[in-house]
Amino acid sequence: MVDRKLPLVTHLMDAPGATPGTESSRVLVDRPGLRIEQISSLEHASDDGFWYDQDEFEWVAVLTGFGVIEFEDGSTARLGPGDAMEIPPHTRHRVASTDPSVPTVWLAVHGAPD
Repeated sequence: MVDRKLPLVTHLMDAPGATPGTESSRVLVDRPGLRIEQISSLEHASDDGFWYDQDEFEWVAVLTGFGVIEFEDGSTARLGPGDAMEIPPHTRHRVASTDPSVPTVWLAVHGAPD
């Protein structure tokens, strides 16, 4: 008989480290070409002038709270619980704001471009 360690159970709605004005993340899965993160934020925004510009695609979903993503062209997307979107590689974006009253919990999937 092979002794196998059971996989760790993760509760996706938990918001570790969510204090006002901060963001924290933990990697849930890290494999070649695939990374899944849980991100928790409360009343958080990216620093002025900061833009994410990633080589990989990102698919992001909001589980609790809300978040507003701003794109370099000035457009925005407001995501609430159950909302998700894909952000193509090298689409410059930033977090404009997150919910000030409850932690915003994001699930972010990063993968190799096509």
